[in-house]
Parts: sequence; C-alpha cells; structure tokens
Amino acid sequence: MSEFSMRLDMPVEHMRKIFGMQDAYVKKLERDFGVSIVDRNGGVSISGREDMVKRAESVLRQLSIISERGNEIEEQSVDYAITLGMEEQENALAQIDSDCICHTVNGKPVKPKTLGQKAYVDAIRQNMLVFGLGPAGTGKTYLAMAMAITAFKNDEVSRIILTRPAIEAGEKLGFLPGDLQSKVDPYLRPLYDALYQIMGAESFAKNMEKGLIEVAPLAYMRGRTLDNAYIILDEAQNTTPAQMKMFLTRIGFGSKVVVTGDNSQKDLPAGTKSGLDIAIKVLKKIDDIAFCTLTSKDVVRHPLVQKIVQAYENFESKEESRSRQKSRERQK
Repeated sequence: MSEFSMRLDMPVEHMRKIFGMQDAYVKKLERDFGVSIVDRNGGVSISGREDMVKRAESVLRQLSIISERGNEIEEQSVDYAITLGMEEQENALAQIDSDCICHTVNGKPVKPKTLGQKAYVDAIRQNMLVFGLGPAGTGKTYLAMAMAITAFKNDEVSRIILTRPAIEAGEKLGFLPGDLQSKVDPYLRPLYDALYQIMGAESFAKNMEKGLIEVAPLAYMRGRTLDNAYIILDEAQNTTPAQMKMFLTRIGFGSKVVVTGDNSQKDLPAGTKSGLDIAIKVLKKIDDIAFCTLTSKDVVRHPLVQKIVQAYENFESKEESRSRQKSRERQK
C-alpha cells in the first residue's frame, strides 16, 4: 500500500504549543494514529495510511483553532482530541471550545472541555432542575458554580445557595474546635475554593456579608423556601432519601437547581440508602428535570486521574459480575 501524505499550514507560534514540550504531544499523535508528523517550511507534513492521516490532520486542525483563540494546549486537550479523532467526530472539539461560560478572576475562560461537559452545561441552561452524575474530576461542581455565578452577575437570580451534606469521607474526625461555622467549613471547603477562583475572594466576601451568597450544610435548608435563587447541592450521593426529598421541596419560583453526585463514592453508614439513587428512580419521567451522566472520558484533571477512574470502573464491573455469577450458582 502506497504512503499517503497531507500538508497543514500552521503559524509557528501555534505549532510550538501544539507540538508540546520536547514534541511530547505530537509524539502521542504519531503513536496513536500510526503516522509521521514533521515540521516543514511553516507547516506540518503528515504521512502514513490515508484514513489515519486524515484523522490526525483533523485533530491538528482543531488544536490549531483552539490555540488561535488564545487557549493553552494542555495534555488533557490533546488526549481528548485524539479520542474524538478515533471516533471520527470532526470539529467537535472546536465547537465545545466555543462555549465560554465566564472568566475567572485571573481572566482565564471557563469552558466545557468534553462532549459530556457540553451536554451538561446545555442541560443546565435549558432545565429548571439538573442532576450531574459522574466520577471525580469531571467538572460537575465547578461548571455548575460557573453557571450560577454567571446567572448571578447577569441578574437572572438574586442569590446563590451552595450546600452539601456534612459527612466525613470514610473517617471519623471527632469533635472539631471553634464556633458552628468553623465546624462546618471543612466540609464546604471545595465550594469556597471554586468561588474564590471564579469570583475572587473580595467579591465573594462582600456578597457573603450581604447574604447574596450562602454556603451552608444541607441541614440548614429545612423549613425554607428558596425563591429566585441558584441552588447547588454537591456530594448528593451522601444524602439520605429524607434529606433529598427535603431539599428538592425547597425549590421556589424563579429558581434553578443543580444536584451533583458520584454514586461510586458514598460515605453513608452501611445499609443506608442514598437519596440520590432514590431520586433518580422517582424523578426520571418528570419534565424539566434532566439527568446528565459524565464518564471517565470527561475527567479533566491530570491524565492519571482518568486512568485511575477507568481502572476502578473496570474493577467494580468485574466484582459485580463475579457477585452475580456466585448468586446464580447458589440459586442452582
């Protein structure tokens, strides 16, 4: 079979970002697509099997578009672009990147980075209540926070309410010192971190003092009706069915709600049902409620996190299969 080659014109400054440190990114492309990529006279020459060359060219073109928009090319972006290239989803990465939710206090754009995240953001825009489900690192909480802050700044809602169950992650911490706020702050720290990064500590503190932003444990929601608010319930897998029902019945007029959770990381006492699991079964047929399931493909932390999540998913799937097999054998 004769070798096929293509040329892609690309400015040097973008080529430098796309190739990566010591050509690390372009070596990934060469290895995964089985092609040769060479920097040649202000452009890129790609050679190899015709179908693979065309896929590699599509990936490079999309990465070039992202670079031209002023984005840094990160390893996660390259890995995901390769995945999309293998699935022959042309222009998907450039379309995802065009959706800018807001900017952080440092001017960095906050955008969905995968098709799953884009579907999640679109669902939040279109529905009153959204359940964002998936493993750690898929951006469930961060993107919901970005959407809430954007709605708040645009006067679409009058306040933001962030809440999560105050429950230890598999360990007993004992009695914590300080007043009530000091006791619950450790459980709410991830929410504070996202607020500081997107809104800035000073702006956050001012709005917190005015009561326009509230970060509180789930128990504080009982007996309230929350009108014209953007409400985010984080770590929902750690709610009991009664807590979840209590929370969902707080929703008032003009409010938008996002519930995030990871069913694989429950910290509830053994034998306790998760309110998130029950809610998914009870609410799945109601209009204006969307369920978005993110997967290991949507992990946007260090690439190693994606591999860890995938490894655990594979292990748990095998354990479940073994358990079912043993159950069938006992029934015989």
